[in-house]
Amino acid sequence: MHFRLAAFATAAAVFAADRLTKFVIESRVEPWQTIVVIPGFFNIIHTRNPGAAFSLLATADPGWRSALLLGLSLAAVVLVSAWLWRPPQPGGIPRLPLALVLGGAAGNLFDRLWFGEVTDFLDFHVGGHHWPAFNLADSAISVGAALIVLDLWRSREPRRESR
Repeated sequence: MHFRLAAFATAAAVFAADRLTKFVIESRVEPWQTIVVIPGFFNIIHTRNPGAAFSLLATADPGWRSALLLGLSLAAVVLVSAWLWRPPQPGGIPRLPLALVLGGAAGNLFDRLWFGEVTDFLDFHVGGHHWPAFNLADSAISVGAALIVLDLWRSREPRRESR
């Protein structure tokens, strides 16, 4: 039972941190206002993203885009929650990465349900090359997914050569 508490508490902490950071941006930074944090590298910028990560589908038809993104977000939350509810399996995916994905997916799902779009505010760039703005939920999803891939890669059994 404690394995569930730890995983869902981690996901709740990610969700809360995501909502807190978005609330601060939404209440204190005007839309499209840019605050230079590290010149030539990092800004805080208040943007709204109706699309998926990195503004994918942002210009697509709003009707089907919203339904698709809400459906995918809800499916991710339900599937990862169900996976975390099960007892840990030997050789299974570690729970921390799944909790990060769950918390991030829930944070962005909340935004889509409540506002119809997601608040992004982290803006990294080098010279004229900008990474698309993102938020804490996106970061948690990306880190969780990367840790899952790393774990899957590291846990593969070495291939045996046939002779």
